[in-house]
Amino acid sequence: MNVLVTGGAGFIGSAYVRHRLRTHPEFKVRVLDKLTYAGRRENLRSLPEERLELVVADVADRDAVRAALEGCDAIVNFAAETHVDRSIEAPGEFIETDVFGTFILLEAARDAGVRHLQISTDEVYGSIEDGSFDESSRLDPSSPYSASKAGADLLVGAFRRTYDTDALIARASNNYGPRQYPEKLIPLCVLNALAGDPLPVYGDGMQVRNWLWVDDFAAAIDTVLEYGDAGEVYNVGGPDELPNIEVVKRILELTGRDESLIEHVTDRLGHDRRYSLSAAKTEALGWRAAVGFDGGIERTVEWYRENEWWWKPIRSGEYREHYEQRYGSALG
Repeated sequence: MNVLVTGGAGFIGSAYVRHRLRTHPEFKVRVLDKLTYAGRRENLRSLPEERLELVVADVADRDAVRAALEGCDAIVNFAAETHVDRSIEAPGEFIETDVFGTFILLEAARDAGVRHLQISTDEVYGSIEDGSFDESSRLDPSSPYSASKAGADLLVGAFRRTYDTDALIARASNNYGPRQYPEKLIPLCVLNALAGDPLPVYGDGMQVRNWLWVDDFAAAIDTVLEYGDAGEVYNVGGPDELPNIEVVKRILELTGRDESLIEHVTDRLGHDRRYSLSAAKTEALGWRAAVGFDGGIERTVEWYRENEWWWKPIRSGEYREHYEQRYGSALG
């Protein structure tokens, strides 16, 4: 399949593009990305230009989507506003991209007769005290972000049932790895630790997340795209669960910094306490996570340490203003 990857210049999208080009040398990839603050050309650097095309456009632009889909056999939709904090401040942008954009893509997929794989999140299920969510668990989103993703998922199911569209969903637990925009916990703390800045931790830091190496998720996406059944949902949970505070302490250890840099800040509004996904259904298709958190976090810290060219422009631009507004302190 030649694949249209929407949001393919973002963190997870670009990891999937790299995986797809590496494992399917006979096929091409077209990326459609609006190139907002978190979608960056740098994320596609050094990829083979003869097999990769970048279309700069909005998934909510019907004409641009239909033109970009020509010659493609499937859509993999990563395009989304994803940061919970920003969704609390400006929820309208999330509805526009995450819900309406998905609607435009589904219409295009239906008319072209191609497969649509929706990339979603464990956050649509809300928080769980014990055990793990499976694909039959009810949706109970807590933030405007997770609600917008849940709305998009419901559209996927409706298009399948109403129009018989070849559409399905992959829901991931928390991804981490290289090229993640530093508003998210791990890259934020890695870069702050490298610079000697305080590491802000929401509340008591005991929010538990199910950590998934981004390249493992990229492999899972390909598995679901190739072997998943239309109309189905496939959860992709990582192999390790850790509280945020333990993740932060591990980062400090790997960067040689002291725990005195930890700064507890006011907890996020509506902050879910624990996420956990069962990956049994996806594993039944033949996928397995290959990277545990200990190895993955070491590789992540090392990548940021060695790739200052990638993150230094970010910390001197819009991100700096957003950070100072969010946490009430300046970056060094």
